[in-house]
Amino acid sequence: MTSELMAATRGPAAASAAPLAPPPVIRLPPEHPPVLSVLVDVEEEFDWVTGFRRENRSVTHMADIERGHEVFDPFGIKPIFVVDHPVADDPAAAARLGRLAAEGRCEIGAHLHPWVTPPYDEQVGDHSSFPGNLPPELEAAKLASLADALEEHVGVRPRVYQAGRYGLGPHTAGILEQQGFEVDLSAAPPFDYAGEHGPDYSDWAPEPYWFGDRRRLLGLPMTGAWVGFAGGASAPLHRVARHPLGLALHLPGILSRLGAVDRLRLSPEGFSVGDMRRLTDALLRRGVRSFALSFHSPSLVPGHTEYVRTADDLTRFLDTCREYFRYFFRELGGVTMSALELKSHLEERFAS
Repeated sequence: MTSELMAATRGPAAASAAPLAPPPVIRLPPEHPPVLSVLVDVEEEFDWVTGFRRENRSVTHMADIERGHEVFDPFGIKPIFVVDHPVADDPAAAARLGRLAAEGRCEIGAHLHPWVTPPYDEQVGDHSSFPGNLPPELEAAKLASLADALEEHVGVRPRVYQAGRYGLGPHTAGILEQQGFEVDLSAAPPFDYAGEHGPDYSDWAPEPYWFGDRRRLLGLPMTGAWVGFAGGASAPLHRVARHPLGLALHLPGILSRLGAVDRLRLSPEGFSVGDMRRLTDALLRRGVRSFALSFHSPSLVPGHTEYVRTADDLTRFLDTCREYFRYFFRELGGVTMSALELKSHLEERFAS
């Protein structure tokens, strides 16, 4: 593993670990149409508030996984379904995903939730919930176990990966290379998970990058950024606002209303169409041409996530996606690519 990669993927597994260093980005030319990839974390239903438990393996919402295609298909979107072990291990859920993949309506990747993926050799908790914090042998064994389950039950050997909880670690790149992966979707700028023993992506750009010993792995971050007139002061200003005193004074809301700083993500979960358009417009002005919209599969059925509690919530959720897609493809003239399609496109454009 190169020293550059180690710096770019070093997580806070130990108190002395250095922060994640932002990697050099790949930038498409300004005349290139904006590219949208859509990622769905296809995972078990569980309550984030109650913590991590091995027995939480219910995937009843998978009976309605095709609901997302109501908004994908009209725009020609081939979503990237990153699938975790409880889903891959469920015969009915795996069969549905296998059929969608065989029809060319989705791309299958691996999504590693350590607490529900064998081998079960770690103590379950916040620290071990980030795959990159695991001993490298265990991180590799869990990913191999997940990939084997996807190949056996879904019929696809995954080449796309997303670490559960966006948990890149110092050994992740080497493991991905050894196991034949080509694209990683784990980085989540500008969010900071260090307080929970995870990575800090505060200073990362939401743009693709090459990494690994041979620089053949594509990193495709989730799209998120600081938006507002605070500019380079956004991250420290946001940290002050999120301090208990700042929260008591309602500083995050005040800063947002003033247009000083907002931390936005391209997702219908907790963000409005207006938020997503504002984020996209701001990034386009900065020269960003590739975007990744993401959400979790349990949000496709009411009652499983805080974002979709009722049938009305679900209607609004799907309408939010639909309205954003209209904006991206019709107003911006954007195009859509899956993760592997984008990798091939970038390889062709930037071949040495």
